[in-house]
Amino acid sequence: MKALPAWAALGLAALGGVASAAQSAVNAELGERVGNAAIGAVVNNLGGVVLVLLGLLVLPSMRTGLAALRHSRLPWWAYLGGLGGAAIVIVATYVVPVLGVAVFTIAQVAGNSVGGLTVDRVGLAPAGRLALTGPRLAGAVLGIGAVALAQTGRPVGELAVGLVLLAVFGGVAVALQAALNGRVSAASSTAAGTAINFAVSTPAVIVAAIGLGALDVLPSAHWPTEWHLYVGGLLGVGIVVTLLLAVRSVGVFRTGLAIVAGQLGGAVLLDTLRADQPVVSLPVLAGTLLTLSAVAVSGLRTRTRRPGPVG
Repeated sequence: MKALPAWAALGLAALGGVASAAQSAVNAELGERVGNAAIGAVVNNLGGVVLVLLGLLVLPSMRTGLAALRHSRLPWWAYLGGLGGAAIVIVATYVVPVLGVAVFTIAQVAGNSVGGLTVDRVGLAPAGRLALTGPRLAGAVLGIGAVALAQTGRPVGELAVGLVLLAVFGGVAVALQAALNGRVSAASSTAAGTAINFAVSTPAVIVAAIGLGALDVLPSAHWPTEWHLYVGGLLGVGIVVTLLLAVRSVGVFRTGLAIVAGQLGGAVLLDTLRADQPVVSLPVLAGTLLTLSAVAVSGLRTRTRRPGPVG
């Protein structure tokens, strides 16, 4: 499959960001209603696994793609991208109650920006090596500033340095997830890359949920009946697919920025839809616009200076 035009890839990534905002909301509410935050993540991944199994039945591209991986000669670590997705879920479950959503989000985006710039620079993603230019650095600074602006007014928890660094690590893990899954997808198919992601991430999420006490609440859990609380897996599959398609065209860093823009825009939309008297959060709206500016700035090309005459 050919790489998408940059504008299409960035638009797709922004839609993935909107889906990510919705996924976070439904998973968090499900976990809260059941009595353990990690259960929302487990249900999310198990839903994704069900969709992948259906894909194996109805999508020839998934079956042929998985078969092609046998001859792809990818290194073993290229298949571990799903651990990045599991890591951010685990980190968020553990860190958010202490740091608060605002600090966690800023730290995670900072880590994702650093990770995205790094993996693009070394050529880990299928888009190849992308130079560390002034516009890309400026886009990273703008993106982090935009997220900080969007979190204005949110409560701040205990500023534990170790947990802040853990949130930064979660952001780096997401960047590695996008890069590694992109390599698998480029060597096979988008459907196969999605299948590998969930095959790797789901066992890790289940083990982490057990460690976080999910088994203690399951016997007495009261499962809500609202269907929309169980669509996290569907949204998760959509997010992974958008990542795989966008990373091929614009690299990990710009894909990450576009996703952040979509997440902030999705947060505005969700707040508007859920409120009895919709009020647009001006900091979040301003952060969304500033993030879009960061996406545009990061894509500017720097002029290469031609060498002058010698002598």
